[in-house]
Amino acid sequence: MNLPYAEPFRIKMIEEIRQSTREEREQWLKEANYNLFNLKSSQVFIDLLTDSGTGAMSDRQWGALMMGDESYAGSRSFEQLHQTVQNITGFKYLLPTHQGRAAENVLFSVLVKEGDVVPGNSHFDTTKGHIEFRKAHAIDCTIDEAFDINDLHPFKGNINLEKLEEVYKSHPKENIPFCLITITCNSSGGQPVSLENMKAVKELSDKYGVPVFFDSARFAENAYFIKKREAGQENRSIKEICKEIFSYGDGMTMSSKKDGLVNIGGFIALNNEEVFRKASNFTIIYEGFITYGGMAGRDMAALAVGLDEATEFAYLESRISQVEYLGNKLIEYGIPVQKPIGGHAVFIDSLNFLPKVDRSEYPAQTLGLEIYKEAGIRTVEIGTLLADRDPETRENRYPKLELVRLAIPRRTYTNNHMDYIAAAIKNVYERRDEIAKGYKITWEPDLLRHFTVQLEEA
Repeated sequence: MNLPYAEPFRIKMIEEIRQSTREEREQWLKEANYNLFNLKSSQVFIDLLTDSGTGAMSDRQWGALMMGDESYAGSRSFEQLHQTVQNITGFKYLLPTHQGRAAENVLFSVLVKEGDVVPGNSHFDTTKGHIEFRKAHAIDCTIDEAFDINDLHPFKGNINLEKLEEVYKSHPKENIPFCLITITCNSSGGQPVSLENMKAVKELSDKYGVPVFFDSARFAENAYFIKKREAGQENRSIKEICKEIFSYGDGMTMSSKKDGLVNIGGFIALNNEEVFRKASNFTIIYEGFITYGGMAGRDMAALAVGLDEATEFAYLESRISQVEYLGNKLIEYGIPVQKPIGGHAVFIDSLNFLPKVDRSEYPAQTLGLEIYKEAGIRTVEIGTLLADRDPETRENRYPKLELVRLAIPRRTYTNNHMDYIAAAIKNVYERRDEIAKGYKITWEPDLLRHFTVQLEEA
């Protein structure tokens, strides 16, 4: 008989987690003002809030951690990281930062000014926040198929070239600092972008003289989907595909807490020396010296190993197969989810799940709270709360999809945990008709409100 699949690793260390009672969880939610970010980790049984910095490191990474060079300038660990990034991406210049949003802050301080527009494929929250903080505008050019959860398009993260060219035609070149390709595209459900689309975006952007940058937090997962889904790519290695991906860009930002397989860190990688020099100044102001930029030497050493491990097929197959396993369980139970299943998370369509909850009462947040009350599972809303208010009208922006994201930490949970998650969500789904009211905001900040917003029952 054919042997079943088995993970290409074994577990060396465990961390105890505690299951709570429903009464405890309801009280904790009230104390947290119904914001899942305000919960303590000790109050969470399975934490799917994010896959950012929440994974487990390998023995090779822990070994590298002990060998970190903590020199302020010219660290050996920086050289190791620089060489690894160059080997994988082909970019010449590297600026470490303490995480991905810091990389955005440094790069956008150089490139984005008031009145600019930044086209791309469903910019994520911090990206849009950094753009709008500078009184510029993010323009979503994602293909329409991304917003139909049942459409099985294999590359729902793709950019619609007609939408992109319309941006290029309708705005002066000097007001378009770059086009941003997010791989994989988190806000559209962890969906990948095809090599064909990246190449076409680069050719169109070159025609109009607009640079192309990548938001690369999950670039390795994107490369896996290219290998599995794109014609002619099946026999190439992940590292070969990654090198071609980045050949279609002028630079990248990276949250290393995702496909870097570390708990903290980020970086900017570039080919343009002038942009590198200007960004170096902002790195020194905001982060630290240019050869550590907010990262300890030990963390840079662990990141160099993590990037190498994350771009190996065996690891990616294990990681993405687990996410698919959970997604298929939910589909089996009739739960409406974004299809195909994304690389780092399963996204539940709350509008179909909770049709009685008005959009003004935040159905995705409501569903996330119900899942926590049911089983102590923390998720995150990717909907109206995250979409925030229009910076000019201050009215709620209602995105096309109201999603609850189940982000799976890397190398952290077993498939027994996936079965538990699926069963808990099935229980909520079976009582969905009883959930008719959502929540209203009692306090919110001016920007990126979903992190600290306070709510009460509507």
